[in-house]
Amino acid sequence: MLTDLPYDPERRRETPLALRLKERIRREGPISVAEYMTACLQDPEHGYYRTKAAIGAKGDFITAPEISQVFGELIGLWCAVVWQQMGSPPRVNLVELGPGRGTLMRDALRAAKVVPGFREAIALHLVESNDALAFQQREMLDALHVWPSVMSAFEGWMLDAPAIVVGNEFIDAQADILQWLRTETEYGWQLRTVALDARGELAFLWRDAWIEDLPTAFPSASAGEIYELRRTDLWATLGGFAGRAPTAALFIDYGHEITLPGDTLQAVRSHAFEHPLTSPGEADLTTLVDFEKVADGAKVYGLAVDGPVTQAEFLGSLGIVERASKLMAANPAKAAEIEMGVARLMAVPGMGSRFKAIGLRSKSVPPLPGF
Repeated sequence: MLTDLPYDPERRRETPLALRLKERIRREGPISVAEYMTACLQDPEHGYYRTKAAIGAKGDFITAPEISQVFGELIGLWCAVVWQQMGSPPRVNLVELGPGRGTLMRDALRAAKVVPGFREAIALHLVESNDALAFQQREMLDALHVWPSVMSAFEGWMLDAPAIVVGNEFIDAQADILQWLRTETEYGWQLRTVALDARGELAFLWRDAWIEDLPTAFPSASAGEIYELRRTDLWATLGGFAGRAPTAALFIDYGHEITLPGDTLQAVRSHAFEHPLTSPGEADLTTLVDFEKVADGAKVYGLAVDGPVTQAEFLGSLGIVERASKLMAANPAKAAEIEMGVARLMAVPGMGSRFKAIGLRSKSVPPLPGF
């Protein structure tokens, strides 16, 4: 468990958000892990995603689009094929959730121009809460003469036409996770909270709690096991789109295909793991994605589900090897770099198996490519 990393007082950083959280807890009492993540990632003044452009070698982590341009190119062609499966409508909303620096979408749109009519049909929307990254996205896409609308939230009212939604490493960073411990107490479950210890420092604390659907959500849970449960409206939003117009979504993230016990909350700063309570607001907080629960949640709202499959399987079926070979032949000076990037994306064990892909769609849309 990554939260078992030592919470060393000497490494603890009294960030501005840490001070604010301590005052909040003193005033209101312990907060849930979801509330803690929300503050750390989205606080208007000190939230990680509001203030830091953290992607890249000088940041805290590197995502697949930054490793190889082939990744974004394949996603772009995937979107174009899905558009064709929808009947090539004259207008389609292309939405990227959490687009980072805009690298994926830049590569996707450049590759997709080979499909006649697709680029002209696109109404592009980027969902981004970080102003610094939104500026980089506009700069990145300006070279392609594309000017997207940028939304701070996923606003369903904007999508009044067929929609294709893409989210790479988006679900893992959603601050909607609650952590539950199965116990033999009267309640049967305890909720993990962030509280203050005897010294007034941030600390994790379990407290008795119970919600009606926990026993059915985790029927095989044993005492001492931790389970994570997301409370998201994302599937309801997508289901609403699918009820109005053909809709397809692709999510690629790291996680497990079936529901498993375990504490997966982790913090990364400067490309290294640290305890999640060490640097509030200045480290990236994520949890592994439970793809079985993603599929279950999507089905509740009327969506059909394809996958999940491993990233290696998904990219392999889209032709990553063939695309990389052509790119290497056209750019011999960068052949080694291209080969290394693709190898990293496909590595098993590694990114190729740790990351999974899942497709969600209206039932009127045929099964999605890659699955």
